[in-house]
Amino acid sequence: MAKNDNIYEALRESHELQRSLCRRLLRTKPDGRRKEILRELRIELAAHAAAEERFLYAPILMHDMGLNSARHALAEHHEIDECVEDVSKADFEGGSWYAKAKKLSHEVHHHLREEETKFFQVSGKILTDTQKKKLAKQYESDYRRMKTSLAQ
Repeated sequence: MAKNDNIYEALRESHELQRSLCRRLLRTKPDGRRKEILRELRIELAAHAAAEERFLYAPILMHDMGLNSARHALAEHHEIDECVEDVSKADFEGGSWYAKAKKLSHEVHHHLREEETKFFQVSGKILTDTQKKKLAKQYESDYRRMKTSLAQ
């Protein structure tokens, strides 16, 4: 992950990776690559969510203006976690697997779109430029640490 000037640039980088992994997951044939791509997506989603919750959602929860938006975003992270679990438990060669993977992709895309068009605007009014830079550094450090930890 490159050095970003603010938290939103750092998050968008991960968002693009998530979108790409979702597309790859849905395009793969049931030949064993599905498990590999799902594992990569699971790690990316979990590392991103943990770091994002710590270094964007938590500070925004402290402000009345951001409370509802942050709660909503946290709930969507939980829904995505449940979808990942459903896909992981499904038969990778069965028809229900694709339906569950498609639901996961839909949930991820919905969340990212909503976050980028709504949550970033609300939180952008709350945070100062200095905070955005500091949070980017903290997010990126924690994101890298979590990716390494989850990949083991």
